[in-house]
Amino acid sequence: MGDRLVAIGEALIDFIPDKKGCEFDQVTGFAPKLGGAPANVCGAYAKLGGRARLLTQLGDDPFGHKIVKELAEDNVDTSCISLTEQANTALAFVSLGKDGNRTFSFYRKPSADMLYTAEQIREEYFEEAYVLHFCSVSLGDFPMRKAHREAIRVAREKGSLISFDPNLRFQLWESREALKQTVWEFIPKADILKLSDEELEFLTDETDIRKALPRLFTGDVKLVVYTCGGGGAYAYTREAWAFAEARKVNALDTTGAGDGFIGSFLWKLHQLGATGENLQDLAQEILAESLDFSNEFCGRSVTLYGAIASYPDMKDYKKIF
Repeated sequence: MGDRLVAIGEALIDFIPDKKGCEFDQVTGFAPKLGGAPANVCGAYAKLGGRARLLTQLGDDPFGHKIVKELAEDNVDTSCISLTEQANTALAFVSLGKDGNRTFSFYRKPSADMLYTAEQIREEYFEEAYVLHFCSVSLGDFPMRKAHREAIRVAREKGSLISFDPNLRFQLWESREALKQTVWEFIPKADILKLSDEELEFLTDETDIRKALPRLFTGDVKLVVYTCGGGGAYAYTREAWAFAEARKVNALDTTGAGDGFIGSFLWKLHQLGATGENLQDLAQEILAESLDFSNEFCGRSVTLYGAIASYPDMKDYKKIF
């Protein structure tokens, strides 16, 4: 097991509106920002000094080139990103509520990332990989789903941890039931499962995380991370649990906040010596320290616009917190 985070899935352009607290038709301008949950997780991990690599496919177009350029500038390894002329780079237009929460309008029918195939996965992509991270956006009924299965197989053979953040986007699925079934196909494949309070009831029919845990600890799942926005965050193994309060801030934009949380959390776990062998035995103190670190990370992020652009590096982190 090495020190690198490998993420697979979509990278796209988030178009951030020039005003918040209004509907899409009231927005007069959008600013293009690098986005996509797996890309954001790589960005968070790399901002803190970790090595991160993204596996995806982009359109051979100006937006795809912009993503590659900006990821490289953020010290994310882009050597395994493919470019294609078969489809365009995915776009997402964002609207922001008064509280900074967002809704999305996606342009990906299909986008280049959806066409990424299992045959494009190479074993060498996972050399020195500490963890493979993925989300559900790219698990629809298209080639990228099979690429995820292959990536998980190879990462598991290499001894890497597997991290899954469902990061539900209902508007991308033909039915909610198809989304739920797909997420439950992949949950047992993960060592670390991250859920938000908004996702818990949909996936488990429970509103109490403690009541949901027996179902969530299925297959290879050893650690469940449960985030509640301003209400703080929890971490559970079968033997221990911890809670950390969220930092009180004036949120301007929550885009990428959950991605920043799990990216920084995985980085902190590595720093504290968590491995596949000891993950299920982590002490409460380790869980609490990791949660507190990521809450602070997100506290900085949501006070600025964008996702990776808003993430603090270690210099910022020490100065601000």
